[in-house]
Amino acid sequence: MPVGTQGTVKTLHPAELELLGSQIILGNTYHLWIRPGHEIIRDLGGLHGFSTWQRPILTDSGGFQVWSLAKLRKITEEGVRFQNHLDGSKMLLTPERSMEIQGALGSDIAMLFDECPPYPCDEAYAAKSLALTSRWAKRCKDWVVANEPRSGSGRQQHFGIVQGSTFAELREQSAKELVELDFDGYAIGGVSVGEPEREMFRAIDNAVPFLPSDKPRYAMGLGTPPQILEMIARGVDMFDCVMPTRIARHGMAFTLDGPINIKNLIHATDPRPLCESAHPHVAGFSRAYLRHLFRAGEILGLRLLSFHNLHFYLSLVAGAREAITAGTFLDYQKSFVQRYTQSTTQ
Repeated sequence: MPVGTQGTVKTLHPAELELLGSQIILGNTYHLWIRPGHEIIRDLGGLHGFSTWQRPILTDSGGFQVWSLAKLRKITEEGVRFQNHLDGSKMLLTPERSMEIQGALGSDIAMLFDECPPYPCDEAYAAKSLALTSRWAKRCKDWVVANEPRSGSGRQQHFGIVQGSTFAELREQSAKELVELDFDGYAIGGVSVGEPEREMFRAIDNAVPFLPSDKPRYAMGLGTPPQILEMIARGVDMFDCVMPTRIARHGMAFTLDGPINIKNLIHATDPRPLCESAHPHVAGFSRAYLRHLFRAGEILGLRLLSFHNLHFYLSLVAGAREAITAGTFLDYQKSFVQRYTQSTTQ
């Protein structure tokens, strides 16, 4: 899922996302609540109408942003009290409030409100945090049952979030408790928060076996192309990641031979396109021209690399789907990773 934090995937027009074949994008509950406000968005057609994106949207719960951005945060049974990052005003985000905001946004998939524990943390803290997240999940479910929020295409779907830090028994416990509450899908949260890659994969392995195979399984906030393929191999179905557009704005482009920095001198006279698999929207531009755009501070450079990187990611997972159907996924993964990692960044 391309990430549209402020109701927009940075630098790209919705029509370009459709051209890329994006099936769904992610919106950020915290940021849209703070600015412009969920009531304004609700009154202007929900997030679909407000942003003119008519395909599915997933919204996060706001919990991770409270954890990562807010000052003077205090977590209680009620929810999280904090100062927002724009003007320092005092805010309270509760499970019920998070679901209300997402209901007003009218997203197709809404995430439950949870606490994302820091890495590292001890088992006692992780267990206490998980117990709170489980109680909050029940409160989210109760609010949803009472209010029946809708999306643009019908009933809003709701995904629970497995927590438990790096502790296998806590991950299993969290997954089982969420499954008992019977949500539309399940996410593995608390990953990509500074832990080593091996711990990330362990968190996936300690959760996926306890989640229903007939419902979506979503790894939040991940990852590099090899990491995504590895997690697909481990049973994950959905991903979001800011990396494709974020590093594009700094001149980094994904290629089949690994990432390149288009600002480097080696590309100054290079007539080749970014990648042999580049989308026609980008393929006509040489690496030399793209380097020139970045050197000159032209916005087109940011737009073209953002488009290219999202195309690279969406093509990667499209190829994975085709390989799974053909029964050749492990060969697909091995071939891609072998080529992608054999070159150093240029």
